[in-house]
Formats: sequence, C-alpha cells, structure tokens
Amino acid sequence: MITILLAGGLSLVFTLIGTPRLIKFLTVRQYGQFVREDGPKEHLVKRGTPTMGGIVIVIAVVLSYFIAHLIRLTPPTYSGVLLLGLMAAMGVLGFLDDWAKISAERSLGLTARGKLIGQFLIGAVFGVLALSVPNERGLTPGSQLVSFLRDIPWLYLPFIVAVVWILFQVMAWSNAVNLTDGLDGLAAGSATLVFAAYALVNIWQYNQWCARTSTAGPRCYEVRDPYDVAVVALALAGACFGFLWWNAKPAKIFMGDTGSMALGGALAGLAVMTRTELLLVIMGFLFVMEAGSVTLQVAYFKLTRGKRIFKMSPIHHHFELLGWQEITVTIRFWIISGLCVAVGLGIFYAEWVVGQ
Repeated sequence: MITILLAGGLSLVFTLIGTPRLIKFLTVRQYGQFVREDGPKEHLVKRGTPTMGGIVIVIAVVLSYFIAHLIRLTPPTYSGVLLLGLMAAMGVLGFLDDWAKISAERSLGLTARGKLIGQFLIGAVFGVLALSVPNERGLTPGSQLVSFLRDIPWLYLPFIVAVVWILFQVMAWSNAVNLTDGLDGLAAGSATLVFAAYALVNIWQYNQWCARTSTAGPRCYEVRDPYDVAVVALALAGACFGFLWWNAKPAKIFMGDTGSMALGGALAGLAVMTRTELLLVIMGFLFVMEAGSVTLQVAYFKLTRGKRIFKMSPIHHHFELLGWQEITVTIRFWIISGLCVAVGLGIFYAEWVVGQ
C-alpha cells in the first residue's frame, strides 16, 4: 500500500505545484485556448486561457510512478510501464492537436482523419503489446476474452480480433473524455472519481489475486500485476485532483487534448488490464453519455436533414443553453459520475461476494 499511496500523494503535489508554473510559462508565450464561435456565448470570455495543461498531468503521473518505486526499492512492472506508455503516447497525440490549434489560431486542430489515424496506430500497438508478452504464469496484461467483472469464458476472440477490440476501446474512451472536456473542471473531476475507483478495484484484485497462493480462493482474480496497476491508477487520480484545483471554475488553465486524450487512453488501459472492459461503461457512464449525445445528434441531423435532438452537443452544452449555469452543470454531472462509480463498484464487489 505504501507505494500506491506514495504515487498518489506525489502526483497530487506535483500537479498542485507544477500547474501554476506551467500557467505562467504558457501565458508569457500566449499559448491560449481558441473558443468555437457557435458555442454558448458565455464561453467567449475563456478565449486566451492557457491550454495544454495535460502536460503537467502526464509528467506528474510518470514521475510519481518511478519515484515511488525508487523510494520503495521495487522494480516497475511490464503492465505499469505499458499503461504509462499508452497514456503518454495519447498525450503526445493530443499535444499535436493542441499545438495545431495554437499555431493556426483557431478552435480546430488536427483533421479528424489525422487524429483517428494516430489513435488507431497507438491503440493497435498497445493491443499487440498487451497480448504478446506473457509472464511466468503465462498471463499477458490484456486478455483475448471479452470481460465484464472478470473474463467471460465463452467470449474468446482470435488474436487479431482481440487487438481490434482493444484499439477500439482506446479510440472510444480517448474521444469520450475529449468530448467531456468542455466545462471548467468537468473532465478532471469526473476522471478523478473513476481513477480512484480503479485504484480500489486493483487493490481488491491484488488481495484476491490467484498468484498469491496463501490467500487465493476459488473466486480469485487471474490478472497481471494488479498492485502496480493500482500505483498508476492512484497516481492518475492524484494528478487529476491536483489539476482540478487550478481547473475548477473559473479555470486558470485547460487540460486540452493533451490531457483529455491521455486520460481517456489510461481509462481504456485500466479496463483492459483489470478485465473490466464492460464494467467501465457503467463506472464511466458520464463519458459514454457525452460521446453518445454527439453520436445521436449527428445521426439524427443526417437522417432528418437538419433537425436536432439537443440544442447543442455534447450534452453539457444543451443544458447550458437551457439556462443552467456552467457550475451547476458541472456539479450535477459530477454527481452523476459519482453515482455511476458507486454502482459499478457495488456490482464489482457483489459479484465476488455472491460467488463465495
């Protein structure tokens, strides 16, 4: 537990201290956000707010992970480093998108095709690496079985199909978090809750781990490196929580695509490594709702030749246009996220209890 708490605490401190320094650096160079003209008019005052704050989140998580291991004199694991690599790679892709916006002085960055190609390549590489390097027990970080609360035995996927399934999750969750990052503190606060939940999931899996022969029971979890994945999960929660101090309304800095895509990739990686891919749909339902609102809006617009379901998508803007204050939308969406996390954790624990 000490390594897990160290990583979470260090990550929190790094973002609390590092974010204002990044704000100063970005402000001096006028690396600010460009706001879409068709959005809520209240958002126009945010134009010029420093963006790319995800840089400090990614650096804080990576540093805290390795420093915690150094302090405790424990070696990093393949699963932990692979998860960090996925997060960092998605962060670099998001940084390129943010930089394209800043350099072109507009609210649109990389082309949709360019972003999707980048996500596809990163997801495919992660999928192959997650399924290709077994440990001494023959376990890989990912699984060729579709999972809910653990692997579902009758949903086996051939290797190529399993890689596609994993890369789909990387693309889906990175875009979902990216779409959620539209209000001050919304994505950071919601992500904190889900990452903290995954720290608990991994700690529980470690305590009931099949590799721990002294405590392993009939309902043990056949996963790889759950303790070290918990280190990354709590580091992510700590980084998001520390960043939220500066990102809460009125935001002094935005995480940008650098942060949102990195966090989305990390969510997908955690789901794959904990064998809870479908459970994440429940715990991260707020992100699903945000992405789903965009999908529904676009599909309905095309089918009806111009009609809309929502006043504006993603759905948080719909409620703003209904007259809700931004802070009201954010807090109520945090509540939704918290409830979804509680339900997901309850289902996860209940499955183990019932199976005893």
